[in-house]
Amino acid sequence: MDLAAWLPPLARWGLPVLAVVLTLGILIWAIRRTLPDEPSTRMLRQLFIIGAVLLGNILVVVVLPLDGQTRGQLLSLLGLVITAIIALSSTTFVSNAMAGLMLRAVGGFQPGDFISVAEHFGRVTERGLLHTEIQTEDRDLMTLPNLFLITHPTKVVHRSGTLISAEVSLGYDVPRRKVRDLLKAAAEEAGLSDPFLQIRALQDHAVTYRIYGFLEEVSSLVTKRSELYAMVLDHLHGGDIEIVSPSFMNQRRSDPAQRVLPEPTVATLSDDHAEQPERIMFDKAELAGRLNELLEQRDALVEEIKRLGQEDGDTPSDQEIAWREQQVAALESIIATLNRNQPT
Repeated sequence: MDLAAWLPPLARWGLPVLAVVLTLGILIWAIRRTLPDEPSTRMLRQLFIIGAVLLGNILVVVVLPLDGQTRGQLLSLLGLVITAIIALSSTTFVSNAMAGLMLRAVGGFQPGDFISVAEHFGRVTERGLLHTEIQTEDRDLMTLPNLFLITHPTKVVHRSGTLISAEVSLGYDVPRRKVRDLLKAAAEEAGLSDPFLQIRALQDHAVTYRIYGFLEEVSSLVTKRSELYAMVLDHLHGGDIEIVSPSFMNQRRSDPAQRVLPEPTVATLSDDHAEQPERIMFDKAELAGRLNELLEQRDALVEEIKRLGQEDGDTPSDQEIAWREQQVAALESIIATLNRNQPT
């Protein structure tokens, strides 16, 4: 085999492709250096990398030593392939990418927020281009495709506080005002503010009540919900109110006047929730939420420094700008530490 005969075609075809590959590699490296792997920039970073790969494919066709007609046919074929992928990808890569862009544009939730979609509940740990990751009450990580979130109603717990409730059915022989006072006291004992009661239904066998209370610190949502249930039980039993299901059947021979009630107890939380389970359940989501808040603070300080540097008239002192730059540096250090210690 004559190697010299192969070198000119190899150089003519291989060198342009090699140049494009090297350029693409440098471009992707620059994107990764410019856009760090942080929640606020992760989706933009993924989009730029995908765009760079598509651009590389087009450049390969452009730089190859082809005649104009063949190059035009290849570019048309590439365009048709991309169009077909977008048109036929109802449940594939592009659909999830489009759904991810829509979620980012809507801005319905952030890392650290509690969300509930279909039968899934948890705290958001990561928002990507193709999927959203949540941490469930079992501390496990669950990946939800962005298309799934777009096509199902998503409930987001408001960061400024939320209402939690407990529902119970009681007999018609129990005075309504007594139930109201006991359930409101239960909500206050559980640490909820502004409690109020609703009568949800007048059924054949019972009246359905629901007690609401406002929870300001949503990070303790699971604990406070459990505490509210506990306080409802304790206060109703302490008020000599019997809670049984409509199908309750006592098979024992007993005095008809005997009621099924536990022994009266003092309505306190004792040590049931001395240690908040949310710290274990949602450790990654808690860290992601904290990281997102720090990134927002850092970006706000950077914008403030730029604004001070561009102001006319009263020039801000160097000490004022230097103080904000020290804050930015401190936040950068904390963010880097949190990124290193983030659980996987």
